[in-house]
Amino acid sequence: MNFLLDEVARATLRLAEAGVAAPRTDAEELAAFVHGVRRGELHSVADADFDALYWECVARRAAREPLQHITGRAYFRYLELRVGPGVFVPRPETEIMVDWAIGTLRAMDVADPLVVDLGAGSGAIAISIAQEVPRSQVHTVEVDAGALAWARHNIEACGHADRVTAHHADMRTALPEFDGRVDLLISNPPYVPTADSAVIPPEVSGYDPPLALWSGADGLDMIRELEHVGRRLLRPGGALAVEHGDDQGIDIPALFPEELGWRDVRNMKDLARRDRFVVVRRADD
Repeated sequence: MNFLLDEVARATLRLAEAGVAAPRTDAEELAAFVHGVRRGELHSVADADFDALYWECVARRAAREPLQHITGRAYFRYLELRVGPGVFVPRPETEIMVDWAIGTLRAMDVADPLVVDLGAGSGAIAISIAQEVPRSQVHTVEVDAGALAWARHNIEACGHADRVTAHHADMRTALPEFDGRVDLLISNPPYVPTADSAVIPPEVSGYDPPLALWSGADGLDMIRELEHVGRRLLRPGGALAVEHGDDQGIDIPALFPEELGWRDVRNMKDLARRDRFVVVRRADD
């Protein structure tokens, strides 16, 4: 058997014992990263080329440092993004919301849709929309200067600086120049209840920026704010998508009542069939 594959098997056991959620996947990802190959090419690494740096990376992962911080990269839809300390690592669940947003924009009778992404993080949402809806103009907002630097780097590196603008601002008050003009507003806001601080994984509590996590006792404080922001920014008929926790779906629709000008409120599910994001439209005039 290939020596590297033997080491990956050993690393998988070590990561499993450490409580890592996907030990085999992470062991293979680290091996591929260290040896400069794809996961499916690990068998091609000669025994003599094994790099002991692999076990340093495994030790870091066993200590529950995020995989993406060790490799410095995160994959999101068709993107490879740079990530590290100070920025929220994009999750696969968010890809489903972005897929809905892209489909909604493509179906709109708008030549050059104006999109606002609140909470830029790594830039994953904004860059994906710009890349997959080529005529869109995307403005993304981030209050955390450290995270904003990651977003701006990724926007430039992915070649979309001409259509994605990153703003250093509070999402609650940002972009007044677009009031009533935005075609689609999207956000993966903080939504973790402060009461959950003792039970969230160490990869989250120890590494993701606090501003990207916590949102009051029930986790809904920022989503309540986004209801106000949506009424301000969206044009009549404009669409809003907001990610939330998988146990918050029952509470979200009530935050977008018809009497405040919202319609077509729906909770959407992720690939595990859990409530993951809400979509809603501004009523037409």
